[in-house]
Amino acid sequence: MSKAVRVAVGILYRDDSKILLASRPADKPWPHWWELPGGKVESTETSLEAVARELHEELGVHIEPQSATRWHTLTHHYPRGTVILELFIIKRWSGTPQPLEGQTLAWTLPDQLGSIGPILPASLPILRWLQLPQRYLISSAQANPQQWLLRLEQTLQTGSHLVQFREPEWQMRANQDNQAAQDLQLCFEKTLAICTHYQAPCLVNSIHPQSWWPIARGVHLRSNDAKQLSVLPDRFHTVQAHFDLPANHLIGISAHSLTELQLAKRLHVDFAVLGHVLSTPSHPTQPPLGWDLFAQLVDAVALPVYALGGQNASTLPTALNHGAQGIAGIRQLLYSPT
Repeated sequence: MSKAVRVAVGILYRDDSKILLASRPADKPWPHWWELPGGKVESTETSLEAVARELHEELGVHIEPQSATRWHTLTHHYPRGTVILELFIIKRWSGTPQPLEGQTLAWTLPDQLGSIGPILPASLPILRWLQLPQRYLISSAQANPQQWLLRLEQTLQTGSHLVQFREPEWQMRANQDNQAAQDLQLCFEKTLAICTHYQAPCLVNSIHPQSWWPIARGVHLRSNDAKQLSVLPDRFHTVQAHFDLPANHLIGISAHSLTELQLAKRLHVDFAVLGHVLSTPSHPTQPPLGWDLFAQLVDAVALPVYALGGQNASTLPTALNHGAQGIAGIRQLLYSPT
């Protein structure tokens, strides 16, 4: 088996949130397919040095080390070999990107790739990850559905969020009570309508009826439900295909350990939620992971991971500094009028 090739990848972000893609030249493998710029890491350089060199050679731009934020590492298996992609987010550079190696360049939003053309397989999961917001809001609507809907709308007006509809106790009542079932479904439909209006992806927790899953923008699997999928027919069989969901549906998983994170990676889901990171009233007797262990676990898998437990707006920078995609929470992420 040939040795895996390390590749440094630069994700150039403009102020309008568009990223730069380049089509591969006609004289290289996979000609005319689109990818994120970057190239092989030489034995004498670090991945950060490699991404700076490659972007200068390919695009004529200069980046400073402090302008490149290391993000994730992704391993991809092609028929003729394996590449390990080391990803850097870059929001500042000098010079205007130019196609110095015969490429074609295009600036695009990560969720608007339909008109670009074929995307190199290794770049596809990265582009999906880039669509994930930094805040993942989890519902708590049973006690007062109207207040939940009002505060949800106020929250989504403040910026980009991912939303999960998760009402386990209400669902247990709904399984025995038709009126509770009708009220729960109505709340779900209204939640989905608000999220759709503000273009916030709304996932439904797997405790809710499977008939709801295609209606939402994705599914969040409880850890026990994820374990039932630990062996899919083959490595190319996705969770979406298994449940007959649209291919663009987001799939999230709840995780509490390295084993569960590794399962999430094997299932090729879009992200995981790991916790609890900090002390929380809902788990008073369970010790929190803490930021150091959280960072170790996240570093062990190439997957976006949200930090759960004791999170609020003030903990977001800390979460990002420890490798998180962002933060997840219930009440602390909701808009609160002052």
